[in-house]
Amino acid sequence: MQISPALLENAHVRLDPLTEDHREALRPLAQEAELWALTSLRGDGEHFDDWFDLMLAGTRAGSQISHLVTNKAIGAPAGHTAFLSIVPDHARLEIGWTWYGAQARGTTVNPACKHLLMERAFACGAERVELKTHHRNLRSQAAMTKMGATREGTLRRHLKCWTGEWRDTVWFSVLKEEWPGVSAGLKARLGA
Repeated sequence: MQISPALLENAHVRLDPLTEDHREALRPLAQEAELWALTSLRGDGEHFDDWFDLMLAGTRAGSQISHLVTNKAIGAPAGHTAFLSIVPDHARLEIGWTWYGAQARGTTVNPACKHLLMERAFACGAERVELKTHHRNLRSQAAMTKMGATREGTLRRHLKCWTGEWRDTVWFSVLKEEWPGVSAGLKARLGA
């Protein structure tokens, strides 16, 4: 598997590989405290620049590929998503650090992003795409289930959140041979 930063786009969203030029476009969206309530790192207020710098550093190091998400329906930034834990030798990666401002939640933005990201991952040779979330993030778990990802289990006391709370991590995945069915389901949702 070989994957590199690339512009990804469909009728609903545009995913630009993250650059310094995107800092101020994302800053106002990141100020919603609810976005960070269940994360391992905080990215609102005074913490935004450290979070953004970490996303850029991961992209530069090749350990992740972050994206600015633009909602094409309104022509405005919607949030952030990334390829993480990229392991070429084992043909797997994770989609994560996904968050959207309030105006994008419950719209076509998330299924459109997931379709683009998984399409790119499998086209680049991935055998497995992983997704994970906090055990209390029921919205994300419902979205992953609705998308057609397989719930694999929970790693207990897996990560410590910035709040000091321990997070149990719920894992999902989509395998290469499952992608056609997941893709068809996402396309149907986007066409509805």
